[in-house]
Amino acid sequence: MWKINLYSPQVTEAVGRELGKLLAPGDFVSFIGELGAGKTTIIRGIASGLEVRDTVSSPSYLIIQEYKGKYPVFHGDFYRVGSYQELEDIGWEEYFQRDGIMLIEWGNLVPKAIPADYLEVEIEQGLEADERLFKFIAHGKRYKSVVEELAKICGSWG
Repeated sequence: MWKINLYSPQVTEAVGRELGKLLAPGDFVSFIGELGAGKTTIIRGIASGLEVRDTVSSPSYLIIQEYKGKYPVFHGDFYRVGSYQELEDIGWEEYFQRDGIMLIEWGNLVPKAIPADYLEVEIEQGLEADERLFKFIAHGKRYKSVVEELAKICGSWG
């Protein structure tokens, strides 16, 4: 696990951009944090690092928004998903066969949808208005190396 305190949306996006450059097809990242914590902000940065040119916004009512970049990017939001069955109804398993990158807000709300190996990003509000504590938690060897590399690149940014 790697932790970093970030103090502005711009730096949060920059960390996301560096993380995006480290991700590859088949990767899965789950984001956990209260409303307004910065989940969409870091995802906007990740999408930028993956060369997505579209404006990235929270897919709260769509469940999954797809973007074109270096690889397909699937940005999901499970906040309003009531069950795994709802995901199956929209073809959840098919997304895993499309060699894209899954970025899921509120992934913890539907644990059955999360693969065994993934990167978990927990975001907590800090003491100051724009301060956020980001915890990058690797589940699996691949994500351990991603977190280690991200810490090398961005470790002094907090």
